[in-house]
Amino acid sequence: AGPGSSYTVGTMSERFDCHYCRDPLHGKKYVQKEGRHCCTKCFEKFCANTCTECKKPIGADSKELHFKNRYWHDNCFRCFKCYTSLVNEPFMLRENNKVWCSNCTAAEDAPRCKGCFKPIIAGDQNVEYKKMVWHKDCFTCSQCRQVIGSGSFFPKGDEFYCVSCHEHKFAKTCAKCKNPITSGGLTYQEKPWHSECFICSNCKKPLGGKRFTAVEDDFYCVECYKECVAKKCAGCKNPITAGFGRGTSVVNYEDESWHDYCFKCTKCARGLANKRFVCHNGKIYCAECPKRL
Repeated sequence: AGPGSSYTVGTMSERFDCHYCRDPLHGKKYVQKEGRHCCTKCFEKFCANTCTECKKPIGADSKELHFKNRYWHDNCFRCFKCYTSLVNEPFMLRENNKVWCSNCTAAEDAPRCKGCFKPIIAGDQNVEYKKMVWHKDCFTCSQCRQVIGSGSFFPKGDEFYCVSCHEHKFAKTCAKCKNPITSGGLTYQEKPWHSECFICSNCKKPLGGKRFTAVEDDFYCVECYKECVAKKCAGCKNPITAGFGRGTSVVNYEDESWHDYCFKCTKCARGLANKRFVCHNGKIYCAECPKRL
């Protein structure tokens, strides 16, 4: 802004009357503007510029500043935000003809922190995510309120969680060890398991992707189930394993078990599953063969 220079002020030494009120000006202070002489009262009433800030006339006794056809008293030319005088200082004319200092202009135009809502100015460390921005120290976990800063985090709607809080709040919990499953894992009977927790109860080898048998709350690989758990066929002496071999049906008689295809007559080898049979001296016969012994 520059000083006003559209008129001159002085003390009249000649005999002139005020152009407006016709009072004599000899020996009095006067203002000359556009070839006309007038007293200071008439100047303020008819000729003075209006201050853009306070809306009052800028009298002959006041210092005037102007910028782009706008005028201010020198003491009205202050930052709209911080009230610092802008005489001989850099400024910007903003909406509603308000003048701002450079610092307040920078702060007003700076992006706002989503955490504290204060401006993020040049040099501030910040975090950006999906067109949102925070001061680094304002980017905190929604659960524990600890500063996440530039560390890893998990977004959930409008909230953000550090790795630890996300694990405990949202991660699936292993059915065996009850700890969070952060990656990988598997599901059995709609329950999640760590891969390293879903193992054979006997040999401790992982069962993920392999055939196994569940016995109550224990799991066994094929080999360990045959060796340690499965009943032995009284006929062939091999384990009776449903789904692992030929037989899926079992015949039970007096604390002994047979594959259905092993349950046959000792003499004629006729299959006796679901048929009448006779037990003689600990051996199984069809209904006809004991008569021939």
